[in-house]
Amino acid sequence: MGTRRWVAAAAAVMVALLLLSAASHGGRRGPSFNSNNRTFVFNYTLAKTIVEYASAVYMTDLTALYTWTCSRCNDLTKGFEIRCIIVDIQNCLQAFIGVDHNLNAVIVAIRGTQENSVQNWIKDLVWKQVDLNYPNMPDAKVHTGFYSAYNNTLLRPAITNAVRKARRLYGDISVIVTGHSMGGAMASFCALDLAISLGSDSVHLMTFGQPRIGNAAFASYFEQYVPSAIRVTHEHDIVPHLPPYFFFLPHLTYHHFPREVFPCINLESV
Repeated sequence: MGTRRWVAAAAAVMVALLLLSAASHGGRRGPSFNSNNRTFVFNYTLAKTIVEYASAVYMTDLTALYTWTCSRCNDLTKGFEIRCIIVDIQNCLQAFIGVDHNLNAVIVAIRGTQENSVQNWIKDLVWKQVDLNYPNMPDAKVHTGFYSAYNNTLLRPAITNAVRKARRLYGDISVIVTGHSMGGAMASFCALDLAISLGSDSVHLMTFGQPRIGNAAFASYFEQYVPSAIRVTHEHDIVPHLPPYFFFLPHLTYHHFPREVFPCINLESV
């Protein structure tokens, strides 16, 4: 199956799971995001909106993406204003930044692994940990490949610049960062970076099927700096279980940061 067909199928499955879960809640729909007090609470309307952005960033037709006329640029994201598309050809990375006027928020979406990209697969498989290059985070270690993919490429400076420009134009509105799989890992580092520079109240994160990205110390620091973080996970997806968790190496093994949501189960029963 080609890359685009595989991604489209994965996104369709995720959206279907979200809708089925909503049905199990009696079709509950609530305010998805309160931009006035910047609360970020999971519900299915918000998740379905954000997963559409996480899916659209895989599009290769950049003209359709920039004009927001692509096959995935509709439904709840209709009217989205693209501000910047980032394409790092050398590292096979792609992201976009824009403004969702319904949510009154800047959206940052980062593409995940491309099926035929050697660079992406190498970054996925480099499980070696490296010290996190931020002050006041002693003992925090992170996944070398994912951290490098965000911090040592075009992504970090280009995203930071685009977000600042959007907020200068529209005021200090919130920022929502998203991504799927490897894109979720890079989105997490992006959210942390933006939270440190803009403030924790301004930055929110929702990822889909993301892997673990750091040790226990990192997960603890991440929760402090990005408290508005949601990881949407399907119980049969192997990616969130990678890199593996080794119980006999509690300080070195990879840990997830909170909060995790399983859309395929009745959350009220948990």
